[in-house]
Amino acid sequence: MRRWMARAAVAAAAAAWLVATGAGFGRLWLYAYTPGPAATAPSTWPSTSLPRDPARPTLVMILHPECSCSRASLEELARVVAHTRTRASVLVLFAVPATLSLAPDNPLWAEASAIPGVRTVVDAGGREAARFGATVSGQAFLYDAEGRLRFSGGLTAARAHAGDNDGEAAVRAFVLTGRAPIDAAPSFGCPLREKARS
Repeated sequence: MRRWMARAAVAAAAAAWLVATGAGFGRLWLYAYTPGPAATAPSTWPSTSLPRDPARPTLVMILHPECSCSRASLEELARVVAHTRTRASVLVLFAVPATLSLAPDNPLWAEASAIPGVRTVVDAGGREAARFGATVSGQAFLYDAEGRLRFSGGLTAARAHAGDNDGEAAVRAFVLTGRAPIDAAPSFGCPLREKARS
């Protein structure tokens, strides 16, 4: 009888562990694959101090300086730049909330600055990001040479996950051919107007 009770206790503990583990993985999956709110990007280049290239498309990526999952967004941006070379003007805008400052050794800044041809800009208070309607870190906006919006959204398929995805493919296709299969994709990242939690 005692042996049966011991076995039952072990089985119950194992079942509880499996349920807890499954719930934990479920939460992680839900967090990784739940996009942030879509941007409300203007259909034409907004009134901003950022330069738009009149001879080629301009791609703007908005980043929160403390969003560690945005490293994947920068990886995808680097892939876009590697495939398109100098066929687009690329800006990475660091939307720094009023409660923060951008540290000189910020790793995202260093990664963005290391991508050939990419210009990095500090947006104190996030005013410029707001002009693009950005809501989460990693959102990208592609405008053509005439200043018309051609793509709005993320360049990753999930939070903090680099790899082939529809957003990155659409941006690359438009820059190379002037056409893209989609004009929007979900964005996965930290809210721009809050302290990053990732």
